Amino acid sequence: MINKIKSYQLWIISFVLMLALGIYQRTTGPTYPVKGKVEIAGKMYGYKLLRSHDTKIDAPFEMKVPDHTSGTLRFKRFKSNDEWTSIQLQPENGVIRAQLPHQPAAGKIEYEIILHDGSRNIPLTDEPVVIRFKGAVPPYILIPHIFFMFFAMVFSIRTGFEALLKRDNTYIFNTITMMLFLVGGLILGPIVQKYAFNAYWTGWPWGYDLTDNKTIIAFAFSLISWFVLRKNKTNRAWPITATIIMLAVYLIPHSVLGSEIDHTKTGTMVTPKNEIKP
Repeated sequence: MINKIKSYQLWIISFVLMLALGIYQRTTGPTYPVKGKVEIAGKMYGYKLLRSHDTKIDAPFEMKVPDHTSGTLRFKRFKSNDEWTSIQLQPENGVIRAQLPHQPAAGKIEYEIILHDGSRNIPLTDEPVVIRFKGAVPPYILIPHIFFMFFAMVFSIRTGFEALLKRDNTYIFNTITMMLFLVGGLILGPIVQKYAFNAYWTGWPWGYDLTDNKTIIAFAFSLISWFVLRKNKTNRAWPITATIIMLAVYLIPHSVLGSEIDHTKTGTMVTPKNEIKP
């Protein structure tokens, strides 16, 4: 039954799996905003706390609140010896606002917001939220990088199906997969990393960035599979293994163990407290 699946159906399945994998990565990673709702005066109010932002712009917070509700913003640099800075927030036209001071590339701030409705304190989160700042990546670099990486996943999955079903194009699809990972991950990837975090590579052997490490692992297994298939195009074990490894490493959320500054080695916070304006 499975051998009767048409090629275009396998492409559709591969594309859908890629989309599901991409959505999973983005929505489970440490840069996805923290969203939720809290009850104030018998009504639910939604909020969104950013966990990634541009290095050149203060990170905003905005939330609708009922009358007579105030708030406190507490923050300090992540991995630092800074004291907590507290800013009192007052609503304006039913909205409470704050700004977190922008930081250099890979700089992080941990922060929390506590609302006050007159009778009780309402923390939005149980633990402080960490936001990382990154430099802007030009679209002509970022878009091709995303394109190549997404289609590398599509072709990797499709290669696995081709090998599993013992069809004829395993070598061709594996070759395309390898080239897509090479261009998207090992050529454009470091350029994106340089723009965003001022470092071309922070994975093995110089660091622990899992995004870089995932890329090199997926490429390495597709490369090994390619060498094996050059000598024996009927080999099934290695292309299937390469696909399984790719799926496994990309189940790790995006940006886990990403670039960050250790502020315990860089001194005190340079941004004055009065730059945060409620």
